[in-house]
Amino acid sequence: MKMYKTDLHIHTCLSPCADLDMSPKYIIREAKEKGIDIVGICDHNSGENVLAVERHAANQGGDVNVIGGLEITSNEEVHILALFENEESLFAMQKIVYDNLPGINNEKRFGEQVVVNENDEVMGFNKKLLIGTTELSIEDIVNFIHQLDGLAIASHIDRETYSIIHQLGFIPQRLQLDAVEVSTADKIKDFKNISLPVITSSDAHTIKHIGRSFTWFFMEKPNLEEIKKSLLGTNGRKVIV
Repeated sequence: MKMYKTDLHIHTCLSPCADLDMSPKYIIREAKEKGIDIVGICDHNSGENVLAVERHAANQGGDVNVIGGLEITSNEEVHILALFENEESLFAMQKIVYDNLPGINNEKRFGEQVVVNENDEVMGFNKKLLIGTTELSIEDIVNFIHQLDGLAIASHIDRETYSIIHQLGFIPQRLQLDAVEVSTADKIKDFKNISLPVITSSDAHTIKHIGRSFTWFFMEKPNLEEIKKSLLGTNGRKVIV
């Protein structure tokens, strides 16, 4: 087993609030320069740029491992990271989200939602209101994630916007989250009473923010199954923040 430096919450130019230079080329280059072994690509309510980042990473030698996901907004206005091992599960979750995501994007108000390929070429523009709120409850989202064998993490619970604690005031006991995320390691002490694994990641919307917060996973391989085992502390695997 070995240590893997991991940033599980990175947006691409598909997210309307992200910089347009958040493309596969620049994301992977920045991750390599900062010694990051695993990145999670989690755009708002969509996974359409995941494969482009995966392919670019593979073309650059595979030093950076890519896990695909989405950051889903519940009808309570809570952000949940949904991470998946394979593209079939990723796009099955995306379909569920799209089927429950009303509205059309206003590019002048919210920004462009750029779909790219592994060479950073523009393939089109997503017209859905990705910055919007789905009609799915938090419980619905977590249940769907687990039905697709994914990992469900409550995003940036230390923030005042789109966090489960700010929106609800607590984390429901019935909610089967796999972990919670805080923005920086020094925030972890504020949530020591939460009986869930805590990670930290960058929520990067700009290149310079990639890796500004990260988590070390001590495990056998750089994949989602091993991350799950690390969160559970299985057979010596562990999480270090």
